[in-house]
Order: sequence, then C-alpha cells, then structure tokens
Amino acid sequence: MINTNISLKDINSFNRNTLMEHLGIEFIELTEDFIIAKMPVDERTHQPLGLLHGGATAALIESIGSLGSAISVDLKTKQIVGIEVNANHIRGVKTGFVFGKGKFVHKGKTTHIWQVDITDDKENLIATGRLTVLIKNL
Repeated sequence: MINTNISLKDINSFNRNTLMEHLGIEFIELTEDFIIAKMPVDERTHQPLGLLHGGATAALIESIGSLGSAISVDLKTKQIVGIEVNANHIRGVKTGFVFGKGKFVHKGKTTHIWQVDITDDKENLIATGRLTVLIKNL
C-alpha cells in the first residue's frame, strides 16, 4: 500500500527546480493502490520528429515510482535510489497530455518494483514500463 498521508500540493512542491518541473510533470491522484501523474506532450517533451520522446516517457515512469517509494518509507532512516527503469513504447503521440498510473508490483524491505502504464487523453496505451528502486539505510 502507498502512504496517502501527504497532500498532492506537498508532493508537487517537491518538483520545484527539477527535471519534473522542466517537463511539466504534475501528480494528480494518490490512493493506497496507485499514483497518477500527467505530463504535457509539447516542445519540452518532443523528439525531433514531433512525437513524445522516449526519454520523457522514461522520466515519467521513474518520477512516479520514485515518488511512490519515497512516500512509502521513512526518509529519516532510509534513502531510495532508482536502479533500473525500462519502457516499451507502443504508440506515438504528438499533442495533449499523457498520464502515468503507477502501482507496486513488489514492496520489499530492500527493493520496490513499480509498474507504470502511460496513456493518452483518450486512454490509449502509449507505453508501459517498470522501475526498480533500492531502499538503503542512511
């Protein structure tokens, strides 16, 4: 389960002066079972042919999983580090927003695994990916 004792406003304040802010990533829903964030598909996230850049998609996947792990551990005693991210790109998108929905696949003491599906405004699957997070003692 995901810790929901933090507001979306506080979560989004963590994005200031980061890649997430530059890419326009915003967390929009947080439940015990999943996290949803949105990201614009525009000049910040395009590749040269005008499609959503795969690296931006991977950044969205890592942002969702990392945030989920960060709010699910005690950061006074633990540190989280993403150690592997992958993405399978299924469909291109040129405009609008994409939405990433992340869920725990595994929540262990030393590793977390996140599954994140990326959809467009019409709920078409754009990409799917996984993030593995290492949980370290400080």
